[in-house]
Amino acid sequence: MRLQHAWLESRDLAMMRRALDLARTAATAGEVPVGAVIYREGEIVAEAANDREATRDPAGHAELVALRRAGQKLGRWRLHDCRMAVTLEPCPMCAGALVNARLGGLVFAAFDPKAGAVGTLYDIPRDQRLNHRLPCAGGLLEPEAVGLLRAFFRQRRGSKVSTSENS
Repeated sequence: MRLQHAWLESRDLAMMRRALDLARTAATAGEVPVGAVIYREGEIVAEAANDREATRDPAGHAELVALRRAGQKLGRWRLHDCRMAVTLEPCPMCAGALVNARLGGLVFAAFDPKAGAVGTLYDIPRDQRLNHRLPCAGGLLEPEAVGLLRAFFRQRRGSKVSTSENS
């Protein structure tokens, strides 16, 4: 399912490119390569990459770290005038946080068949039972994000094979 919408603008593409840069940095640090950017108009409010390995925090998803930073920077938890660009479809935890933050819009790159909660397995941001819904568009620069994820997990599997062979 593709979730492209007419509300997408050139700044969404630029912010997704920045999120991909953050994902590359995360991969270099041994983190699953996911990057997120929260922006208002053309200005970056906050950005983050996955940091679960470094922080040992199960909630160290790029989306949640970026939401915390945006709230701190803006001095409020309601982010209705902001959008997020993230390189992987948010999981249920992150999608719920985006709804609770009253985010104004979401664009993501790669769809997540195992945990996607923005149209793949669930559709939390547009669930009519919730008190807030947000426009979402998926597949923006998807090939680049998928390539990063595949390369990361291929390398990780290769490291495990060579480590077990040396034991």
